[in-house]
Amino acid sequence: MAADTPVSIDGSFLEGGGQILRMGLALSAVQVIPINVTKIRAGRPNPGLRPQHLTGLQLTRDMCNGKLEGGQIGSCEITFYPGSVDGGNHMADTQTAGSVSLLIQAALPCAAFASSPTRLILRGGTNADMAPQVDYTIHVFRKVSAWFGLNFRLFLKTRGFYPQGGGEVSLEVKPSNEGLWAADFTDFGEVASVYGKSYVAGTLPVKVAHKMADSAEQILMEELPRGIPINIERIKEQPGRAVGNGSGIVLWAETTTGCILGGSGLGKRDRVAEDVGAAAAKEILESIRRRACVDSHSQDQIIILMALAKGKSVVRCGPLTDHSKTAIHVAELMTKVKFNIREDKGSDCIYMECEGIGLLPKQR
Repeated sequence: MAADTPVSIDGSFLEGGGQILRMGLALSAVQVIPINVTKIRAGRPNPGLRPQHLTGLQLTRDMCNGKLEGGQIGSCEITFYPGSVDGGNHMADTQTAGSVSLLIQAALPCAAFASSPTRLILRGGTNADMAPQVDYTIHVFRKVSAWFGLNFRLFLKTRGFYPQGGGEVSLEVKPSNEGLWAADFTDFGEVASVYGKSYVAGTLPVKVAHKMADSAEQILMEELPRGIPINIERIKEQPGRAVGNGSGIVLWAETTTGCILGGSGLGKRDRVAEDVGAAAAKEILESIRRRACVDSHSQDQIIILMALAKGKSVVRCGPLTDHSKTAIHVAELMTKVKFNIREDKGSDCIYMECEGIGLLPKQR
């Protein structure tokens, strides 16, 4: 295949849409391989690019001095020609409640292989459905990504909720000058501690945060061995620190071997606060029961890191989600690596293995 011939990706594969676009463009940018994505969100009631998808595409384009064809709302096909990833300052605004955490997923790999440090201002929804809450990215995925040598700092300035959005975060990334390294996380160890943050914003009373936290704490105390510290912070965001009304809870458990697992719940008008807290506790307990070394949210996010790292990564996790299957499909197509999935007999866990390509910034 000629160097300027785009790799073709079917955007309707499994999960379809967002995951393929984020993974595809990031791998396109860091390897300087053009791509063509077709049938974007083809099976959805409103097919094609939505504002949050287009914002992510434009951000990746700007970060790598690339060229994007078909970048309009409703487009079902795009072609992307990447340039050099130079770092520097960039800003992206979904102008909706589209998730800033999903923007981060697209931007992080690009910034890791940039020629200089990157600073991003990202605006949109910080705590939204169908995406990791920004608190999860700060307290869980930041530590998981450090296993692979990807280090970043993420600061929450303003929370933004559905439907208005309006939240803002700043992301600072130092390039991985020696590339990423393989990670071996197969030893769960034992749970050492659980932390959390239960928050409300806008006109919601702080007692809602207490109810979510109390419910989560009660379930964790009943299910975990005695003596494990549980510290859940209850927060009422100050005026100016949030746009609109919202609430939620994010929990994270740390193990004696360095594993970190998350669980979360997002408040809604039709959800009782206690149920939100219980959902977060049950989610984190499910990963602990499995003795998984990453939770389902980190599972799909580390696939691109495993593919680009130097050496063989092995991670123990729960069953593959559709997002993870989609991420593996794109990673194998774009980098020619092979992911090997081994079942752990006697449990519902798997071992996910990959010999990465060992990409170095200088190879671009």
